[in-house]
Amino acid sequence: MDRSSALSRLRPAVTAFARRHPADRWCVGLSGGADSLALTAVAAALKPTTALIVDHGLQPGSAEVAATAAARARQLGCVDAQVISVHVGTDGGPEAAARTARYDALDAARNGAPVLLAHTLDDQAETVLLGLGRGSGPRSIAGMQVWDPPWGRPLLEVRRADTVAACAELGLTPWQDPHNTDPRYTRVRLRTEVLPLLEDVLAGGVAPALARTAAALREDNDALDALAAGHLAALRTGDGLTVAGLEDLPAALRRRVIRGWLLGVGATALTDVQLRAVDALVGDWHGQGGAAVTSPLRYQRLVVSRHAGLLTVAARPV
Repeated sequence: MDRSSALSRLRPAVTAFARRHPADRWCVGLSGGADSLALTAVAAALKPTTALIVDHGLQPGSAEVAATAAARARQLGCVDAQVISVHVGTDGGPEAAARTARYDALDAARNGAPVLLAHTLDDQAETVLLGLGRGSGPRSIAGMQVWDPPWGRPLLEVRRADTVAACAELGLTPWQDPHNTDPRYTRVRLRTEVLPLLEDVLAGGVAPALARTAAALREDNDALDALAAGHLAALRTGDGLTVAGLEDLPAALRRRVIRGWLLGVGATALTDVQLRAVDALVGDWHGQGGAAVTSPLRYQRLVVSRHAGLLTVAARPV
């Protein structure tokens, strides 16, 4: 491999992202691992960059790891490096709880700037497989977006092997997160067991194929979401949703309208099962009771009911 080959794949990816999504400055979520370290090096060479290092406090020595990452970020040319300590809860399991705490911390610290995240094509493939395995629907299978404000993912077409090689080219020694090899985590088993098996059985090219599938689905999702937004604007009545107009829509489009409405009235973490239960109040109405969806408040749920031609939402204690 030519010594410049890995960096030559990273730099154009980040430069292209910067051109499509202009910003005077940006932040980078930095763990100290190869992906985020390589991204930080490239990003800091392009524009003023603040490294944001989240210390989850889940491992012995995590404070030292975070401090080392911050020092490395300054050496790479970042204008600032901030270590943010967070408390990780238990809702949704350890992976989901850590992710929620991390994103909340990054959002609070970014000071209006976009945040670059170092997800690679390999991460995208794992995300698609997770969505397929959980039956989460097309939105989950479509994977992560390159630009999902305020989050930017300029490396989604770059392989993990390239970030490792880029660090070697730059003389950087990445931190090896023990959680990345812990088989208790579903994503780790996908990475170390499932994807290698698929690569063997299907004779290679699985990760890029999964990423292409995600890209194609995102285009379809974007088109359907735009149509749904127009119908939602026409059918929303105060805090309710008019049933008559919903009944005329194809089921796939109707559920997107319902999803947009529910998110607008405060529902969170909507599942396909929840959406279909609410949709049944329109498409399979026979006088049934309400359908529950997730509330952002821990000891509360939201219940969607149909009455007098309207869908409405009410909060109920759990």
